[in-house]
Amino acid sequence: MKELYINVGIVSANSIEFVLNGKFTCTNGKIYTGNQKTEYKDGQAFFDGQNATEIIFEPTTETASFDLIDVVIGINFHWERKENQQFKGALKLIVDNEQLTAINHISVENYLTSVISSEMSATASDELLKAHAVISRSWLLHPIMNPSVVEAHRRASLQENKHIKWYERDAHTHFDVCADDHCQRYQGITRASTAAVEKAIEATRGEVLMFEDKICDARFSKSCGGASETFENCWAPEHYPYLTKVIDNPTAPEGFELDLTVEVNAEKWIRQSPEAFCNTTDKKVLGQVLNNYDQETTDFYRWKVNYSQAELSELLARRSGIDFGEIIDLIPVKRGESGRIIELNIVGTKRSIIVGKELEIRKWLSNSHLYSSAFVVDKTDLSNGIPQHFTLTGAGWGHGVGLCQIGAAVMGEKGYPYNEILLHYFRGAELEKIY
Repeated sequence: MKELYINVGIVSANSIEFVLNGKFTCTNGKIYTGNQKTEYKDGQAFFDGQNATEIIFEPTTETASFDLIDVVIGINFHWERKENQQFKGALKLIVDNEQLTAINHISVENYLTSVISSEMSATASDELLKAHAVISRSWLLHPIMNPSVVEAHRRASLQENKHIKWYERDAHTHFDVCADDHCQRYQGITRASTAAVEKAIEATRGEVLMFEDKICDARFSKSCGGASETFENCWAPEHYPYLTKVIDNPTAPEGFELDLTVEVNAEKWIRQSPEAFCNTTDKKVLGQVLNNYDQETTDFYRWKVNYSQAELSELLARRSGIDFGEIIDLIPVKRGESGRIIELNIVGTKRSIIVGKELEIRKWLSNSHLYSSAFVVDKTDLSNGIPQHFTLTGAGWGHGVGLCQIGAAVMGEKGYPYNEILLHYFRGAELEKIY
């Protein structure tokens, strides 16, 4: 098969400013270069005195690029900010949901060169770069090459006292993937790529993870916290044998019962700091994995968050839209294989609700996103039976499914080749070159 081209959604706004670095041919037949602006009005995109529902700018040379101004990155996360970004390929502006959306039309391998530099530092070890190239390529191509497997799943089960919801990429209808953490970070050529990144992409060109003749849905997160989670505990109720629990260590840490679905076992695991590849404070390794804004997060393996009664009750009311009254308790109902809470019972003086899955729990319990849902709760300063303070002690950063980026970075530094890194996290999968 030939290399594919994909559409990446970058930014949405009522007006989009951009800079064409080089000559671009527009759908109106004219050639443009330099500073430009498109505005949304009455269901149309207005540009250069004309209006349409779609405007495309095609580069006339391979060296041409375009800048998008004020792209929001880390949307709804604690590091959210705006930056200007530069891209190769074509720029498509469409009308979508009463605003404009900028889309980058680009080849898979050029897309991956940016993803590897956006998801982590371009100075990461060669083996980590190659491993990430394979999983990013696999994740991207999984729904494109397996359309019969990837159907739109019902993403919510809302009952009177139970709110179960998860988030998937099938929410994108006008492009293949978005450019932010909801999919894979893609920040164009803004993130300085290196010869090592390009070499890793070329060395693994067309290589993907396969399981039973299908491209794997190769998920990844920053830090599994010592044990990876199963796919179905975070997303749709489907079991992928290659996305199951993995202890992120060459041997099981001693002194722990590792069935972390059991509350007492999960509590001991989370309150302590077992050996794991991702249990590291090595700044050299972390600097390879974490970009500048990610390095603002230092307590990813084990962490604590403190809330007063007033803070927690206000936060939950605002984030969930539900008035719980004062919060009496946060009770894990169901834990996943990594100890992550899949269903949490929030008990208030006015009402109680069970919330899930893991990302919805993280959204409700933070102004952005809680690091993970693998946590235990301590309640203190009781007043008339109502705690006045809550401490959440947690493990890991992200959903924990598939490859653990920090763990994989440590493995790369220890000399593990990229195929061994991949098969450590994706048990039973195989590497295959498809183009």
